[in-house]
Amino acid sequence: MLYAMSRNWWALALRGLAAVLFGVATFIWPNVSLAVLVAVFGAYALVDGIFATFTAVSHTKAPYWWVLLLEGLVSIGAGVFTFVRPDITTVALLWVIATWAIGTGIFEVIGAIQLRKEIEGEWMLGLSGVLSVVCGVLLIMQPQAGALAVLWIIGSYAVIFGGLELALAFRMRGFKNTVERQLSTAM
Repeated sequence: MLYAMSRNWWALALRGLAAVLFGVATFIWPNVSLAVLVAVFGAYALVDGIFATFTAVSHTKAPYWWVLLLEGLVSIGAGVFTFVRPDITTVALLWVIATWAIGTGIFEVIGAIQLRKEIEGEWMLGLSGVLSVVCGVLLIMQPQAGALAVLWIIGSYAVIFGGLELALAFRMRGFKNTVERQLSTAM
């Protein structure tokens, strides 16, 4: 898993950057219409899922690669559902986002637990997973919250999550040469 993540650190970085940009956009344009929010969320979930799935599928020999694959498929499913049902209501969108956040968060925590055997600093992935689950639970508990408050929760989550993913990506980038040297000496 360490090899897969360090080799594809750029995919983590793009994922983190997409989350940060999505979060910042919710603060810059708080009066965004529901249709735009649906499209932006759908696009983000698809991109996130594609990068996670690509990383998993390209490293099937890594232990627990399937965790990242499941996370990617959950994100792709949330994105596709969002585009298939553009007439979705605010409450339904909140349920889709909450379910997606909880699902991906659980898989990130599982991934962090597996990574702790290989590296230090896996807490960043675990913390982003916990943050995802907390965000999803908050959205389920308060579906009647105002649109602005929901946008701020989603935006805050996306910025923090994206920042943690970027930090993890650059940490993995630093491990890339070390891991490749270890693999070349082992062969």
